[in-house]
Amino acid sequence: MECNLTHFDENGKARMVDVSDKKDTNRTAIAEGKIRMKPETLAMIKRGQVEKGDVLGVARVAGIMAAKKASDIIPMCHPIIISGCSLNFKINDEESFITIEAEAKTTGKTGIEMEVLTAVSASALTIYDMCKAVDRGMIIENIHLLKKNGGKSGEWIY
Repeated sequence: MECNLTHFDENGKARMVDVSDKKDTNRTAIAEGKIRMKPETLAMIKRGQVEKGDVLGVARVAGIMAAKKASDIIPMCHPIIISGCSLNFKINDEESFITIEAEAKTTGKTGIEMEVLTAVSASALTIYDMCKAVDRGMIIENIHLLKKNGGKSGEWIY
């Protein structure tokens, strides 16, 4: 299997991929990740008793803001116009974790995978930041792309 790493030129030097010849297409991507915590921490989040405020509300806004800034923190990521971005949370009481799912859309020459991965990451970090006073042992894990479509490679599903 040949592996073509597009962010390196023929001399092995880092570069931003030239997408100027690509066609604009509708593109979407979905990513998810989890943050594990003590049951008591999860209960506080659900009851709205975290001192810093509405944890999931703030984490949702943080994720959307992060998606819009992905190209500012990932060196070879192209800045793109995001036409829509949403974050959703699923609480698992039995195993004491929150699943964070981000979905974003754009119309352009390059995909939106990095934006949804960044959104999930920032959302998880925001939950950690808002709850660390009561639970420094939280674990952020398994951040990955679930689905993407659009562009030359079409649809990809995890």
